[in-house]
Amino acid sequence: MNKLVSVKDAINHIKDGMTIMIGGFLGVGTPESLVDALIEKGVKDLTIICNDTAFPEVGIGKLIVKKMVKKVITSHIGTNPETGRQYNEKELEVELVPQGTLAERIRCMGAGLGGFLTPTGIGTIVEEGKEKITVEGRKYILELPLKADVALIKGEKIDKKGNIYYDKAARNFNPLMAMAADVVIAEAEEIVETGEIDPNDVMTPGIFIDMIVKGDK
Repeated sequence: MNKLVSVKDAINHIKDGMTIMIGGFLGVGTPESLVDALIEKGVKDLTIICNDTAFPEVGIGKLIVKKMVKKVITSHIGTNPETGRQYNEKELEVELVPQGTLAERIRCMGAGLGGFLTPTGIGTIVEEGKEKITVEGRKYILELPLKADVALIKGEKIDKKGNIYYDKAARNFNPLMAMAADVVIAEAEEIVETGEIDPNDVMTPGIFIDMIVKGDK
């Protein structure tokens, strides 16, 4: 199956109200071309799962500014004042999740696990409304997996089968998200022939990738 598609064709799979995972850490490793295409399409009422909402003019932050997001599940919003403003004005729902917990909830979905136990958040607002379990005298929160309809990720090099190499810290949440969505769209800085990426350098196997686009950012 040919996985190479245009950015426009890839984004056509995203509809109003969907839950979208978007890779990146403060914009590093974020698929900017796919984000811009989302803005151009004008989808709305999205739930975004991400590490952070970046900056108003970068990556996920642009979706926030355009008011295309109804809810964000993230580890922090401090670098984007517009996220905080919309939250305070009740224009946007924000679910703050400790960063390690966020990563593990995503990983659980990809690994087929029903959740995991963590002491992080015990005695804080993080535990509110969640099941607590005591193991050998210590309390834990049961954290449940996070799943998305679509994941938008970015790789440095992607071959035509979808095998991905990420550049240094741009790897961040991208490999986890590639395993936790029904449809995975990968944006490549460079598309290479199958076999050009050393197998030892493949960080996400192509089996997880449904579509590949060439980024222009």
